[in-house]
Amino acid sequence: MGRPGSWWRRKSTPAKVETYTRWSFHSFALLELVTVGTTALQHAGPRIAGLLVLLVSGHAALMLPVTSRSLDWTRGRREQPVRLLWALAAVTGVVATAATALARHGPGGEGTGEAAGAAFGIVLCFGPGVIALGIRTRRRVCAVVAGFAAGAGLVSAAWGMGVTTAASTALIVLIGGGFVAFTSVFSVRLLNAVYALDEARETRARLAVAEERLRFGRDLHDVMGRNLAVIALKSELAVQLARRGRPEAVEQMIEVQRIAQESQREVRDVVRGYREADLEVEITGARGVLTAAGIACEVAGDPSGLPAGAQSALGWVVREATTNVLRHGDAKSCAVTVRRAKGRVVLTVENDGVPAPSADRPGGSGLAGLRERLAAVGGTLEAGRAGKGVFRLRAEVPVEGGAVADAVGVAGVVAGRGL
Repeated sequence: MGRPGSWWRRKSTPAKVETYTRWSFHSFALLELVTVGTTALQHAGPRIAGLLVLLVSGHAALMLPVTSRSLDWTRGRREQPVRLLWALAAVTGVVATAATALARHGPGGEGTGEAAGAAFGIVLCFGPGVIALGIRTRRRVCAVVAGFAAGAGLVSAAWGMGVTTAASTALIVLIGGGFVAFTSVFSVRLLNAVYALDEARETRARLAVAEERLRFGRDLHDVMGRNLAVIALKSELAVQLARRGRPEAVEQMIEVQRIAQESQREVRDVVRGYREADLEVEITGARGVLTAAGIACEVAGDPSGLPAGAQSALGWVVREATTNVLRHGDAKSCAVTVRRAKGRVVLTVENDGVPAPSADRPGGSGLAGLRERLAAVGGTLEAGRAGKGVFRLRAEVPVEGGAVADAVGVAGVVAGRGL
């Protein structure tokens, strides 16, 4: 069994906001029952209290599916619950009318009037507010609230409460129902905004991957486009010279061989990523991407002056760590620290989001690839939780004795295999 509360921690931020919104509106039903029941028991007898609680219970029970299905509709998961909305409007009117009749002609005097008035007011406030969840436009929301307010005034006037009392009742319903309806509309828009922001963050992560692919494609085109054009021209020239029996054809083919070998070496350089995997550049890019995604990023330490091999290896760590922060978990802040200690440079990336299980397993492809790259240059990688809600990625690479520079070739093979 999981620990208490683990189901909540496993939820994403949009799912948490949606759960909170649902249960907030579901609590309206309980609030109706508690308010009406308490007021009725204090001011009216058990029979009147039981009758009012029974009426409000039906209204509260209908609000639950209306709330649930309306929120599903706003998220595009089901059709608009039109019938339920009309049913809730009708039940709200019936309960309010019954409460007014009970207040005017029921037994018990003023006590019954106060209890019935509480039921009248609360159903006419919560009813339009919950109905607003299932309405798209503000004009229709305003029309619903105004309609209930006008209906409350007409019902009050019809039962002989006087023009002033009827107008006051309509104004109270307009204010109360309008407030709850405004809360409903604002909550729905907030929920949609949270989902939109989460989708935007996912889009940024995908764009970052697409940008890296474009960079790789541009580098490969720059390297191979020119060299292949030269190879094609020299090969054609060698063919023409060979047909004429000219000895210069051999020299042209030797040149083609040299260019081909040079192209092969340059392609390996592109695949290794050493042309772009600069630590300082990667940290700057990571900070920009994380900030754009709404994640505060702090950088400590100076990555300049490190050997090229160390910068390349650690640059890949920063790149992979940034991708994990964007794709996994729910981070609000991220800290990147670079420091030197006893002939080694230590890179630490911490974030306060819980990563996906696949990113935290030793066998995860991303972290496994980083371990191979670092192992090839004599480095190590540690990844895991470092406290409540904190995930830490710690990489160490030697910077003395030329160990990094000597291992660049081996790391290139690993990088090529990883890509």
